[in-house]
Amino acid sequence: MKVGAWALRPIRPCPEGDAVEVIDQRALPHRLQFERLASAPAVRDAVRDMWVRGAPLIGACAAYGIALQARSDPGNAALEAAAHLLRSARPTAVNLGWAVDRMVAALLPLAPAARAEAAWRLAGDLAEEDVRVNAEIGRHGLELLKAIAARRPGPVQVLTHCNAGWLATVDWGTATAPIYLAHEQGLPIHVWVDETRPRNQGAGLTAWELGAAGVPHTVVADNAGGHLMQHGRVDLVIVGCDRVSLRGDVCNKIGTYLKALAARDNGVPFYAAMPLSTLDRRLRDGLADIPIEERAAREVTHVAGRTAAGEIVEVQIVPDGSAAANPAFDVTPARLVSGLITERGIVAADEAAIAALLG
Repeated sequence: MKVGAWALRPIRPCPEGDAVEVIDQRALPHRLQFERLASAPAVRDAVRDMWVRGAPLIGACAAYGIALQARSDPGNAALEAAAHLLRSARPTAVNLGWAVDRMVAALLPLAPAARAEAAWRLAGDLAEEDVRVNAEIGRHGLELLKAIAARRPGPVQVLTHCNAGWLATVDWGTATAPIYLAHEQGLPIHVWVDETRPRNQGAGLTAWELGAAGVPHTVVADNAGGHLMQHGRVDLVIVGCDRVSLRGDVCNKIGTYLKALAARDNGVPFYAAMPLSTLDRRLRDGLADIPIEERAAREVTHVAGRTAAGEIVEVQIVPDGSAAANPAFDVTPARLVSGLITERGIVAADEAAIAALLG
């Protein structure tokens, strides 16, 4: 996607094949800065500490982490150790393990001397595949927006939660892909952007993306979504996802479940944009079996922002001594999901429908 005159991706391989550069998303929206990652441990740290985030992007980063390991030591033991290291970075998003397993399975049958070159090529192929998948999600999701636009005048009103934009993928985004395509084609659209506490990925990342693309949008407090739906100001909700069970339960950023409840109560369609790589084919019951990451309490007790003087500072927002819990994700039961927007089309959040889609 473009930011001003620049065509940017959140990850880009260095020409020498010895590192990747990533946008450090901790600095956004106030600074756009890149960091160089030259080893599998550096990639692990960037994923764990959320320099990069979003299920598809951390999968692509992990693939390059394996490729960097193959460059420094392509032996079986070294690759397996790097795979274990990378898988442990974050527990909830299925794309991380999916990408690592795919890389290792392709590399181990090769002679060690051939692995470095093959790994770099495979990581690049995986990244480009993500771009194609997201573009297809955008194409299928666009039909939902067109159908709404055909029924009434005015912009299509979309509410989204967290950041499932191009910063969370290699390009296009998942939930935002239909929005960007609609905007490119001149379809009037407006996006309600949940701030998404505690890390504010909506306010800091989605709003930054949409602003750079010229997409009309309004940032709202997380608790405002139900009110907007009650007053007919939301046509549909589109969110991303970090893991989806075989029966269609959707795991996404904490607060997604509450949006789905409000959407159901107000007759607002609720869709999750799901690359098939985010489907956990080993897991049926999302409510019981998806591991929910518990992140540091400090993300809740403190907030960072820019002062009038332009300085980025962190401040405490709770009383001394107050405990804080920080579950990073929740699970929306399939019964609350109107459909899953995949690269193969829109499918019901239903075990039989998903099985038929997979063929």
